[in-house]
Amino acid sequence: MTTPLHISRTPRPFDPDLGAETLDRFPSLSPERAALISGTAGSSPYLKGVLEQEAEWLAEALDDPEGAVARVFADCRALPFDQLKPGLRRAKRRIAGLTALADLSGGWPLERVTGVLTDFGALAADVAAKAEIANLIRRKKLPGQTEDDIETAGGMVILAMGKMGAHELNYSSDIDLIVLFDETRYDPDDFYEARQGMVRATRNFCAALSDRTADGYVFRTDLRLRPDPAVTPVCLATEAAERYYESLGRTWERAAYIKARACAGDIAAGEQFLKTLTPFVWRRHLDFAAIQDAHDMRLRIRENKGTGGPITVPGHDMKLGRGGIREIEFFTQTRQLIAGGRDRDLRVRGTVPGLAALAAKGWIPQDVAEKLTDHYRAHRDVEHRIQMVHDAQTHRVPKSQDGMERVACLMDLDLAGLQADLKERLTEVHDLTEGFFAPDAAPAPAHDPARVEFDTDVIARWPTYPALRSQRGAQIFERIKPELLSRLSRTAKPDEALMALDGFLAGLPAGVQLFSLFEANTQLIDLLVDIVGTSHTLASHLSRNASVFDAVIGGSFFDDWPGEQLLQAELSDALGAEGDYERQLDMARRWTKEWHFRVGVHHLRGLIDGATAGRQYSDLASAVIAAILPIVTAQFEAKHGPAPGRGMAVLGMGSLGAERLNSTSDLDLIVIYDPQGVEMSDGKRPLSTRPYFARFTQALITALTAPMAQGRLYEVDMRLRPSGSQGPVATSWSSFTNYQQNEAWVWEHLALTRARAVAGDASLGEDIEAFRQEVLKEPRDRTKVLTEVIEMRARLAAAKHPTGIWDAKTGSGRMLDIELMAQTGSLLAGNSARDVHSGLDAAVAVGALNVADAQTLKDTYDLCWSVQTAARLLSGQGIEVEKIGEGGGAFLCRSAGFDQITDLEAALADGYAKADAAITATLEKGQG
Repeated sequence: MTTPLHISRTPRPFDPDLGAETLDRFPSLSPERAALISGTAGSSPYLKGVLEQEAEWLAEALDDPEGAVARVFADCRALPFDQLKPGLRRAKRRIAGLTALADLSGGWPLERVTGVLTDFGALAADVAAKAEIANLIRRKKLPGQTEDDIETAGGMVILAMGKMGAHELNYSSDIDLIVLFDETRYDPDDFYEARQGMVRATRNFCAALSDRTADGYVFRTDLRLRPDPAVTPVCLATEAAERYYESLGRTWERAAYIKARACAGDIAAGEQFLKTLTPFVWRRHLDFAAIQDAHDMRLRIRENKGTGGPITVPGHDMKLGRGGIREIEFFTQTRQLIAGGRDRDLRVRGTVPGLAALAAKGWIPQDVAEKLTDHYRAHRDVEHRIQMVHDAQTHRVPKSQDGMERVACLMDLDLAGLQADLKERLTEVHDLTEGFFAPDAAPAPAHDPARVEFDTDVIARWPTYPALRSQRGAQIFERIKPELLSRLSRTAKPDEALMALDGFLAGLPAGVQLFSLFEANTQLIDLLVDIVGTSHTLASHLSRNASVFDAVIGGSFFDDWPGEQLLQAELSDALGAEGDYERQLDMARRWTKEWHFRVGVHHLRGLIDGATAGRQYSDLASAVIAAILPIVTAQFEAKHGPAPGRGMAVLGMGSLGAERLNSTSDLDLIVIYDPQGVEMSDGKRPLSTRPYFARFTQALITALTAPMAQGRLYEVDMRLRPSGSQGPVATSWSSFTNYQQNEAWVWEHLALTRARAVAGDASLGEDIEAFRQEVLKEPRDRTKVLTEVIEMRARLAAAKHPTGIWDAKTGSGRMLDIELMAQTGSLLAGNSARDVHSGLDAAVAVGALNVADAQTLKDTYDLCWSVQTAARLLSGQGIEVEKIGEGGGAFLCRSAGFDQITDLEAALADGYAKADAAITATLEKGQG
């Protein structure tokens, strides 16, 4: 089925006589097609020549333009070597003529016009390169390569950059290429001979495209985007290019690689190379420092190209001038660089798709994306018509009256209308983009920081800190310092806040990225001041992990808590997108830190209470274990084969099992496996069952605890497993059930009251839960249980002493003591609920506690938990009230529901005493 060219508009002939002269070559055209040919030839000397040379072919092509393009491409693929140059040049004329007519007539949208030009550029490069490679192979100049290797160009990789990479090639564009070769295809001893052949082939195929002959040229080729072009050959080994970008790559090169695409030669090797550059192009953090780099680049271009003047339409550079195409591209690419490391959906090559993706993710307003998209397309239309006139590689609007008239005629606009429209569009693009790169100076703070007498000695030492030693870091900090001091001056205790900020800055290893983040998002300064003035732990965490601020910018930071299942799904998806095991583990650490930080900030700001924070920390830990387990499994099974039987399950014990963690909790875990009689794994390096699961468990613990570039996930404690630290790290299902039924101590059954399967084989987890409930329901000798609990309580009291009134965890009548009483109640009642309140209710149900004492223990426990979670967030350990500052004291009181620190202290002392008395009396009575 063929579809003729649809004509919705036609250009006017600038010179009607010239248009009529060309029209004579096209007999029997419809009036619409005649007007199209006449208007095109009458306004563009270049296209006049093309239309006349290819009149017969174009007349037929208008009946089926898509089919005509396909036939040209097929003919190019079939060109013999000695016909390559004239054949490609003839094809270029035909594609140029047809795309021009399709463009000027409105038959093809911009994206189809640029797409056909780009596809032809890639085809021409591929055909020319493979012809040169074939010639080298036939002459035995590429060691080890045969004719079978011609299809992949002997490992030559041709990357399309810039507009070529983004399928945005303009009408008279050169093509920006980077040419590499896959050195792994060659024996190391043949490397230099192979490189010499590849360099020769690159020079030859580029000449085949760009040399002007009697038939014209195909494309001007530009290889200057390759690494260090002044000193490197035109074709580099991929390994050398990787080393360059890893060590010396600059922001402009990162931006260039947003559009990079393997377009010719060995496509698979090219795509693999681009994949290796992902960490270089897409940074893990929000990269607001790229804004300054892009702005500096814009200024250099304006200076070097002389395009920095005011917007006057005649002579204006539609690409590099103010409000031009490059401004829209820079605006889009820079925002992609900022956030694309975190969001893969932003990693698109085209400018228009990039704007749409940024708007969809909330990085730019929808109306801004729509306006810039409209202006971009309009600018490209004007650019094409400028280039169509003489096939000149120019982006400047003509200065002469005649030149302007020709462009207006090709667009079927009057000159005044064209100029007015261009002026309006250029101005709006400039207004929309300039503020992003060079925002106006911030207004003076409403509260002048000079009115607060800050300690000048403290401020004077800031330049000596690591984060401020670089010139760039110091410059950005100087720009944000007035706002920073202004916000400090508005805190309740400015001097105290200053010292807290000083400690934060002193611990910050680098500052450019964080200071750039603050400069672009000044609302974060309030959050920083809030954190450093309240929580030493969060502030210290921030100084080491400033990238967690990225999560605040994401837009969902203050949304409702998603819950364990959604967290696990999100982390699993993120891990699945990473191909390398170590990158997966590092990514998990970064992701976990951001969510951990979120819980801490919500707690600090009073958006959630301590109990809610405890549940959220538990949800997070459970989700992390469940998401990490499959990637550890895949890594381990690749070496040793699938797990024997139905695999294993991970039990959360203690606070994790009870779903109540604080900000510094470690994880109590037990690993149980069920080999179902299978004695050995089946893999490359098979293992018998017991060592298989022992080594697997060690791998899992390492995945959770190993310090990596992004730190560690959690500390893990496995001492609650059967036989404690002396037993195997992984316990078989049969051993676990036998131990619990026949050998376990009372304290181990008490621990079982809080056990919970958090990951692993679902059926095994269900069996463990059913067994747990069965064990807990077994009849107990109350006197024996209470006697052992009294002994345990005495041992705990002898081993650990409270550090003071603010140690809400350890000591008589405090958290661990009340938890022990609750576990005792659950064990005596056969109650499978894991939380403290349910355990205390169970103790009442079996007569071990009276209702009043149970309520006393509940109230005291809740108060202890509030103080404990707040203290861990404030200092990471026990607190000294005189050292936590006014902000910390206020947070501690607010968390516990008190107005004064002295009232809270008195309530704690009273609660400890009452709880201790209630527990002691209960145990002694039960024992008697």
